[in-house]
Order: sequence, then structure tokens, then C-alpha cells
Amino acid sequence: MKLFTSKNQKIGELGENIACRFLKNRGFEILERNYTRRYGEIDIVAKYSKIIHFVEVKTVSCEITDATLPETVIRPEENMHERKLHRFQNTVHSYLANNEINDGTPWQIDLVCVYLDLDSNKARVNILENIL
Repeated sequence: MKLFTSKNQKIGELGENIACRFLKNRGFEILERNYTRRYGEIDIVAKYSKIIHFVEVKTVSCEITDATLPETVIRPEENMHERKLHRFQNTVHSYLANNEINDGTPWQIDLVCVYLDLDSNKARVNILENIL
């Protein structure tokens, strides 16, 4: 497991832990976390209904109130730009090759957005499925 030292890394790790719980509660099996290669990382590799899900987690800390909707704060999905998506795809192909998954097993790339309110210890999670 990686060692997270900066505040942003610790927030990212917290967001990944929340995302894992979110996925498990919806019936996903977590296969691997933090699959890293020199050109990129996959935060979560999960399986649901015979489909492998390669999940990127984007976390922001913000104040969340009942009146606050995730759309009104910083949007984590805006950080998943074309260059990051290209590197992520390369890492996915590496994972598939290294794990000898070439039998036509369906897979997709998902983005989980985590909105943290550190003061109230609350979080909201949104999943964007099959972003490619």
C-alpha cells in the first residue's frame, strides 16, 4: 500500500476508501487498489456482474449542507482531462495484459467523484459509469 504524506494525498486516500465502501455496498467486488505503472495508476479495479470496472476516484473537500448540491461546488470530473484519460487507458491495457485478461471479458472505465465535508465528517458520492 502506498504511503500518503501530504494533505491532498490524505484527502485522496480518504476519498478512495469512501469510494470502495460505496462500491462494495452496491455489490461490487474489489479486485485491486492502486495498480501503478510508470505511466499511470488505477485507483480501484472492481468487478460487478461479470464486468471489470477500472475506477478513477476524484475527491474534493468542500462544505456540504442540505442545500448544497455537488453541481454547485468544484467538480472533480473536470480534473479527468484528455491527457489523464489517455494515460489511464494505457494503464488499463497494461492491467489486462499483465493479468492475461484477453478472453473478451467486458470492461469499462468509471469515475467516482467524492465530495468531502471534513468539518461535519460527511461525504457525497457520485459515479459516472463507462466514461469512454
